[in-house]
Amino acid sequence: MRPADHFTAGYAEGRDRFLRAAEAAGALTSRYESPARGPEGEVLTTDCAWVGPREASRLLVTLSGTHGTEGPCGSGVQVGWLERGLWKELPADTAALLVHAVNPFGFAHLRRETEENVDLNRNFLDFAAALPENSGYDALHPILCPESWDEATLAETGAALEAYRREHGPAAFQQALSGGQYRHADGLFFGGEGPTRARRALEAIFDALPATLREVAVVDYHTGLGPYGHGERIVDHPPGTPEYARAEAWYGGDVTSPDTGTSTSAPLVGTNGRGIVGRDPGRRYTWIALEYGTQPLDRVFGALRARNWLWRRGEWDSPRGREIRAELRACFAPEDPAWRDMVWERGLETERLALKGLTEE
Repeated sequence: MRPADHFTAGYAEGRDRFLRAAEAAGALTSRYESPARGPEGEVLTTDCAWVGPREASRLLVTLSGTHGTEGPCGSGVQVGWLERGLWKELPADTAALLVHAVNPFGFAHLRRETEENVDLNRNFLDFAAALPENSGYDALHPILCPESWDEATLAETGAALEAYRREHGPAAFQQALSGGQYRHADGLFFGGEGPTRARRALEAIFDALPATLREVAVVDYHTGLGPYGHGERIVDHPPGTPEYARAEAWYGGDVTSPDTGTSTSAPLVGTNGRGIVGRDPGRRYTWIALEYGTQPLDRVFGALRARNWLWRRGEWDSPRGREIRAELRACFAPEDPAWRDMVWERGLETERLALKGLTEE
């Protein structure tokens, strides 16, 4: 079986493969059910599989589907890791926790966002405090999210977006678009008006970790930025901190940071990593996002704009709807076996380095 064979195209098949592989590995499983339902009315859950000693002091956590459309990437690595018996490589006093479909609604409905139209990786903020401003997005919102989706509208809004990019520069454009915004609930990269259900579920998963744990490594699988098939290790800790230095050491310096301008990602607010780590100061975390490139950035952003319009105004099963959904898959979950093989190789390498780093702490 080649690595690509562990990957599936959608939530239901991915979940079934994950649970069957977890059972075969003798994993301890648990689930967090969403009140939302899938496209066919099916139950949606975030599923967890714990492998290794329950009283371990070290833990490797892998997350799939933080952004729903990106779910097949991390799901495929998690399924392959279980099906190939790689859990047998766990060092002594070390366990693994695989969290499948952090955002099951988005995974099942082919949406980046949660059922609340929230980008989960912008939602981990204190909503009782003042929320970040994003005046750039405020200016772009009506251009990014037009009421119609025809050739004339696409040409007009495309020209307006390009004019903004020329005036402000590519970095400022990407920051305005994707850094996170908290004013436009029907827009892109919306961080929410409060904690989402998926955020509360992820917090509950980490809150339930055994008291014996002292060291936690997290690999959160993402797609959509960077060269095709390359997995960029983005550190979700501020530069200059012990956590950042630890990630640099573990991964041989092959890491990036939006805060230093070395990443394909813009600086983000409300990320899951900084939110979870901030809740759990008693443990040492080393948290990275493993971001795989798919298509050119303009095409990726265009797919997100189209999906937003389809959610607001379009018909899911219309010819235009099917076209938009196919483009989303191409931009966030390519079915190209070569791409999937690259995802697997880089993912396995990263997880093995994380386990090595844990044992050397």
